[in-house]
Amino acid sequence: MTDTALSPDTQRARRNVMILVLAQAFLGAQMSMIFTIGGLAGQSLATNLCFSTLPISATVLGSMMAATPLSAAMQRWGRRVGFWIGTGSGTIGAGIGAYALLHQSFWLFVLGGFFTGVYQSAQGFFRFAATDTADESFRPKAISYVMAGGLASAIIGPQLVKVTSQAMVVPFLGTYLAVIAINIVGSLLFLFLDIPKPPVSTHHHLIGRSRMELLKTPRIAVAIIIATTSYALMNLVMTSTPLAVVGCGFEQNTAANIVSAHVIAMFLPSFFTGYLIAKFGVERIMSLGLVILGAAGVVAMMGVELENFFGALILLGVGWNFGFIGATAMLSSAHEPSERGRVQGMNDLIVFGGVTLASLASGGLLNCSGGSAQDGWIAVNLTMIPLLTLAGAALIWLWMQPKNKG
Repeated sequence: MTDTALSPDTQRARRNVMILVLAQAFLGAQMSMIFTIGGLAGQSLATNLCFSTLPISATVLGSMMAATPLSAAMQRWGRRVGFWIGTGSGTIGAGIGAYALLHQSFWLFVLGGFFTGVYQSAQGFFRFAATDTADESFRPKAISYVMAGGLASAIIGPQLVKVTSQAMVVPFLGTYLAVIAINIVGSLLFLFLDIPKPPVSTHHHLIGRSRMELLKTPRIAVAIIIATTSYALMNLVMTSTPLAVVGCGFEQNTAANIVSAHVIAMFLPSFFTGYLIAKFGVERIMSLGLVILGAAGVVAMMGVELENFFGALILLGVGWNFGFIGATAMLSSAHEPSERGRVQGMNDLIVFGGVTLASLASGGLLNCSGGSAQDGWIAVNLTMIPLLTLAGAALIWLWMQPKNKG
């Protein structure tokens, strides 16, 4: 069937997905840039190396705190307004970061990271926006396509880091100036979105279930647990990777290459994740994601050679993809349009709350566990075990539920 034969609603859904794919590809590049150099820049500014990843933790904290207000803003004024709030905050965060680097202020650099987190939270809603105008059959594919846009960002971001990180007298300053430009130009994409505003609750009447009722729905609860576990573990390991790579004697550009391979692995499977979910079921794909995340930890603890770093980070990316996209697909099919603002904001609040804790732990585990970067790297990866156990237990619990319970 050609595009001209498609219904207007289907054409609109596909057009919105294409815009969101472009946004994920171009605007999303800033996050791989920030995560590649944020810990290294923080390490150059911090007086205590245990706090070197605090700027990245502030980014994740900003994501967590912005999730509910952003979701409410999108529920009230539409996706476009929420996304513009995100790109505006990304511009402010990069500007503060650049100023902090010029003046060698660690705590100002942390503040800039917080504003960057507001952008990251807005980017997290791209995947939900892709489902707003999609029908049931297209929804998992729409999520996958938007997440696949991250493949381009995985290539663009680290390459820009290589070009910009040492381009000025002050290290990393050029990278933050590039992030400002990305936000300003990328914000224009949202002019072309065509997503209607959802029904809103009036002051006197709540449309749909309350947050507590939503959390008691088994599929929603398990989707949140799997999303939180997948994202938190990915962030825990990825945040400490550049520090571990450099700490084990490799160059900064090598760390950028490893992060690039990881981000490619995060998004490349998105071209077929939606099809796998449709064919095998979302529960099986999430389970496979958890198994692959566990394999990443095993490979990481087998040694600190380049092949270990590359192998572990590639597996980490694929495991995150299956776990996180699967959880997003499950969540998007478990609530009504009128509940969208509540459930999506609540989901991202919890997800990024877990990611914040993981990010805070990452620098301390790496730099303050044992006497070497290798000892710290092992400690980081051992931390995966209890979280994977919890997520696996949640999936088993869901399988044991009666089919008519969420």
